[in-house]
Amino acid sequence: MKNVIEVKNLKREYVTTKGWISRKKESLMAVAGIDFSVKEGEIFGLLGENGAGKTTTIKMLITLLAPTSGVCNVLGYDTFKEADKVRGQINFVFGGEMGVYRRLSARDNLLYFAGLYKIKGEEAKRRTEELLKLVELEAASDRLVETYSKGMIQRLQIARGLINNPKIIFMDEPTVGLDPLGANMLREIIRKLKAEGKTVLLTTHYMQEADDLCDHIAIIHKGKIVAQDTPKQLKVRFGKNGADSTLEEVFLCLCKS
Repeated sequence: MKNVIEVKNLKREYVTTKGWISRKKESLMAVAGIDFSVKEGEIFGLLGENGAGKTTTIKMLITLLAPTSGVCNVLGYDTFKEADKVRGQINFVFGGEMGVYRRLSARDNLLYFAGLYKIKGEEAKRRTEELLKLVELEAASDRLVETYSKGMIQRLQIARGLINNPKIIFMDEPTVGLDPLGANMLREIIRKLKAEGKTVLLTTHYMQEADDLCDHIAIIHKGKIVAQDTPKQLKVRFGKNGADSTLEEVFLCLCKS
């Protein structure tokens, strides 16, 4: 399988100004030179505590944020210099409830986003119905989203993220705040995407979720990747009980300050 994401010595620095009088500049290296690659058709997990650099990394990969330096390639294109060639082939889902319009129905949301991707007419309708079925929202497709539960909204966000039939979908904590049934349904959808040949890059704070879903995992701590491998090999290499360790134990061991 070929690599569809390649990151080499990727850095992102934020510069802020402190003090009304001194106007002293301070810098924060949110991503401090990371390297990883993702193969076509795999589920890749990026794990780290809050503030570790996960979301900043994803924003660079989806062309929303320019790198300070380093290589950030998606599908063979530079995500900053060739952003237009990347955007039509990817999509993203952020955790929470902000990615769809609450005053529209699920069907109207999907038709609207199809239009943004210049998908029109019968093709837009066909794609919308396929996605409503995939995320099991057919029965509620004409209800306003403001009447939906958190789990239903998150499933709709996944449908929205698939409307352009992306080769890669990025998910930033897709199951955050969901009850166990809702989270399990989303995990099943992610497995279906992999079965269809989609590449998924996700972040999560749920270690068991990462262990169950991911083919490969990179653990990021204070802007640097401290380990990456398959879940099994991470446990063998860093767990106190080898393969019988939990991924949470490995994470806590590697992310000690």
